[in-house]
Amino acid sequence: MGKRRRVTERRNGRPLVIGALIAVAGVGGAVGAYSLLGGGAAADDRTTASHHKPVKSGPLSASEVRTTARAFLTAWQQGDVTKAAAATDDASAATKTLTGYRKDAHITGVTLTPGTPSGASVPFSVKATVSYQGKSKPLAYATKLTVVRRTEDGAPRVRWQSSVVHPDLAEGDSLVTGEAGTPPIKALDRDGGELTTAEYPSLGTVLDGLREKYGEKAGGKAGIELRIVRKPAAKGTQKTPDKTVVTLSEGTPGTVKTTLSPTLQAKAEQQVADKSKASVVVMRPSTGEILAVANSGHGFNVAFQGSLAPGSTMKIVTSTLLFEKDLAKADKPHPCPKYVTYGGWKFQNDNKFEIKNGTFKASFAASCNTAFISQAKKLHNDDLTRVAQQIYGLSMNNWAIGVPSFDGTVPVQSAAQMAASLIGQGGVRMNPLNMASVVSTAKTGAFHQPYLVSPSVDNRTTAKATRTMSASTQAQLKEVLQYTASAGTAAKAMAGLGPDFGAKTGSAEVDGQKEPNGWFTAWKGDLAAAGVVQAGGHGGDSAGPIVATLLRAGS
Repeated sequence: MGKRRRVTERRNGRPLVIGALIAVAGVGGAVGAYSLLGGGAAADDRTTASHHKPVKSGPLSASEVRTTARAFLTAWQQGDVTKAAAATDDASAATKTLTGYRKDAHITGVTLTPGTPSGASVPFSVKATVSYQGKSKPLAYATKLTVVRRTEDGAPRVRWQSSVVHPDLAEGDSLVTGEAGTPPIKALDRDGGELTTAEYPSLGTVLDGLREKYGEKAGGKAGIELRIVRKPAAKGTQKTPDKTVVTLSEGTPGTVKTTLSPTLQAKAEQQVADKSKASVVVMRPSTGEILAVANSGHGFNVAFQGSLAPGSTMKIVTSTLLFEKDLAKADKPHPCPKYVTYGGWKFQNDNKFEIKNGTFKASFAASCNTAFISQAKKLHNDDLTRVAQQIYGLSMNNWAIGVPSFDGTVPVQSAAQMAASLIGQGGVRMNPLNMASVVSTAKTGAFHQPYLVSPSVDNRTTAKATRTMSASTQAQLKEVLQYTASAGTAAKAMAGLGPDFGAKTGSAEVDGQKEPNGWFTAWKGDLAAAGVVQAGGHGGDSAGPIVATLLRAGS
């Protein structure tokens, strides 16, 4: 979419680590003593300094970072929670988490080995033992800490956050060892093969979600594990699944069959593997079955739970609205000027292009922002929200796909924000699952809620749309999507996939990010897919090849 104005080396072995840490702490103590007894101008100003001690400011020195980090790590390794917590900028929170690390997680024999600092960040490795009811297993992982200046006096302290203790621990989460809350599961693909993270690395969060949802229902028996127990979900959201860190004794797994295709899942994993932040979903438009889901980052399932501005891919929903209100027709003339002002904001197209005497189909295929913004004055503030909910099943918080997911949000907005929402900015938020569903609905004319586990497994109620789009609206929608795939911004990626195909590209600006997020959503036959590459630039160049490759693989 176009731009909008206003708009020290690693040391191995526990004794060596401790020795190094204590030595540095000793040097720090000597420096502190010298500062206290100093002479000269500082001594002459002792009275003033005692009443008004200056707050240290400016960048941290390498010595401050190293000394602070090692003081914290030494205290933690020695089991001195009070001293370790005092080396952080939030002693209360640190005390709670570090105490739980020992008492609730039953972790002992901790050895912490610092790596080479990078600025104020210090990586370190953790080796320990998890012991519970006579069973023990080794624990090893890497994490990091950051040193900051304490607000009140500028003293260097470790910035406290739960991830210091474990990289997968978010604020409000806890580490617990004991009988697992739910039995393990054996997840199967649609052909009966087992799904594992060894073969499909990005399925970790999906398998965690399946276990939490179906572990007990599938008839398994819980084992003993060290787990990250996630904090309760905020109102209106779905809880992130708990995560197994170490298994001390295996439970008996139950079996859950999914809709995932082993071929497409493997291909999806390959497609996102060489990207820093890419996510993709493949589904079947006629049924809603999810055939593949992959994320290049394995800690959070952006594909299902992400909340990102979808940019111009949202124009599929907006076009539906304009066709319904007779504010646009695929083959009729439609304005696409360089600029449009609405609500005090001046909107423009990418590189300030314009289309003179063009049709709406041409504007859609070229992703002309002003063609949509120009219609804002003829719309009510809730029009887009209504179409998104009633036809596309979005923004209702009622999808039940089998694991946690985010159903998108299209809030009612006014003035400039309402106009921005028409092109997938403003308060509109989506993820690849949502956009794969959107293009599927455009293809079939009716919303089929996506699902990963058949609703018949647990008799759950799936989301329904309250109405379908008219035949005329669907015909025009397919026409503009097909034209975009054959002659518009999606043509390069979709080459050779026609004629039963359609696509839409998108780019969404993100504050503080040099490149926009690149989006792409498309269908070919009874296969649909959507993907996003964060900071990827134009969707046709970044996410487009990922989606098109999967559509080819499934055909």
